[in-house]
Formats: sequence, structure tokens, C-alpha cells
Amino acid sequence: MSLTRLQKTALAVAGSTSLGIGATILGAPHVFYASYGIAIGTDPSLLSEVRALGAGLTGFGLVMLAGTVFAVLRQAAVTAALTVFLAFPAGRLVSLFTDGVPSSGILSALGFELAIAALCLFAFRRTATASTQMAVS
Repeated sequence: MSLTRLQKTALAVAGSTSLGIGATILGAPHVFYASYGIAIGTDPSLLSEVRALGAGLTGFGLVMLAGTVFAVLRQAAVTAALTVFLAFPAGRLVSLFTDGVPSSGILSALGFELAIAALCLFAFRRTATASTQMAVS
């Protein structure tokens, strides 16, 4: 699978975003969540869950970025990008309708995630269509 310039850009944007957010959550969860007005406290169990999420996002970001360079990782990179940037906004939308309106910082994150999701869906529209058709056959 070769990548167009748009596809490489989409993976680079998705990967660097996922890596940056994930690494910040992993290394400085209090600082990251304080930027949203959330105090996560000192409970080791909660911090373990939060840091695990950060490590997952960091790993997905590395896969996305590696997919821009290594052909063998390209399909995994596309899958990771679409999974992360469709799942996060989906979860936020479920919460919006179930739990109410979150802070403006969270709403901004939702908008940013939707923009990256749209970029990835547009960039990989042919790949997603071909994969769907192969799965149905």
C-alpha cells in the first residue's frame, strides 16, 4: 500500500496528535486534565487508569507515525488512526447526550477530534471502501 501526500499528512497529523496527547497524559496527567478544569486527585487506581489510557494513545500515535515511513505498518496505521479518531468523538457524543454539556475545553477537543476524523475519512475513503467490499465478499 503506497500513500498519497494527503494520506501521509493525515497519518502525520493523527499520529502526532495521538502521540502528544498520550505522552502528556502518561507523563503529566494532572497538568493535562487541569487544562480542562478537571482535578483528578491522587487516587493511585484512577491515576493508573488515566496513565494506561495515555500509554495506549502514545502507542497508537507511534504506529500511525511509523506507517508514514514503513509500508508494512501502513494498514495498521490507517486502522489505528480511524479507530482513535472515530472512537473518541463517538464517546464524547454519547457523554454529551447522556451526561450533559462538558467544559468548553472538552467541546474544543471534540471539535478537533472530529476535524481529524474527517481528514482521515477523506484521505482514506478509497481504502475504507475497498476494505468494506472485501469483507462483504
